[in-house]
Amino acid sequence: MPATKPSNPKPAAKAKPGAKPLAVETVSRRPQQGRSKASLERMLGAARALMVERGSEDFTLLEVSKSGSVSIGSIYLRFESKDNLVRAVIARAMDDLAASEDAMITGLERECSSLAEFVPAFVKAYAAVLTENATLLRLAMMRAEYDPLVAEPGKRAALRAVNMVTVALLHYGEQFGTSDPQIRQTRANAAYYIIFATLARQLSLGSSRESVTEYDWEDLKAQLGQMCLAYLTAP
Repeated sequence: MPATKPSNPKPAAKAKPGAKPLAVETVSRRPQQGRSKASLERMLGAARALMVERGSEDFTLLEVSKSGSVSIGSIYLRFESKDNLVRAVIARAMDDLAASEDAMITGLERECSSLAEFVPAFVKAYAAVLTENATLLRLAMMRAEYDPLVAEPGKRAALRAVNMVTVALLHYGEQFGTSDPQIRQTRANAAYYIIFATLARQLSLGSSRESVTEYDWEDLKAQLGQMCLAYLTAP
C-alpha cells in the first residue's frame, strides 16, 4: 500500500547532483566542542523519541527543547529547520538499521551450516530487526514519497540490503535446486523480496497500520521460511 503523503506537504527539497549522502553531518552544522556534541545527541534523542512515541513527525521544536534540555536557538543554529532535524533522525536510524543488518547476517553465517538452517533463521532474525526499527523505517518511507534528500539514500539502503542477503544466500548456492549460477542469483533475489515484502506488509512499513492482518506472527514467519526454502531448493 503506498504511503499517504501529509496534507499540505512542503515543497519537495531538491537533491543536488553529486550531493553528499544523507547523514547527520550533511543536514546540520558540525559541533566543534564536546559540550556541543552532547547537545546535538540530546536533540537527536529527543526528536527520535517523540517520533517513535507518536509514529509521526507531529512534534514541535519546543517539545524537543524541553525534552532534550536544549534551547530553541541552539536547535535552529544546528539544523536551521525542523525538516533537517527530522532528516538527521532518519539518517541516524538508517545507520542503526544497517549496523543491525550487518550484525544479523554475520551471526547467522557463523551459526548456520546449511541453507535449511539459514533461511528460517534469517526470516526470524530479519523480522526482529525490522520490528525493532519499524516506526522510524515507516516514517522514512513516507517522507521519501516527497523528499528526495531521504528518497535517494533510502533506495541505496534498500539495494544494499538486497545485495547483502543475496550474497549470504548464495554462500549455500550448492544446496540450491539448480547448478545454473544465473538461476541461483534470480532465486536468491526473489527470495529476499518475497521475505521483505511479506514482513513489511505485516509491519505496515510505508503505510498505515490498517494493512496488518490477523495472521499469527510466529506462524507467518515459520511458513514464510519453509516456503522460501522450498523455492530455493526446487529443481
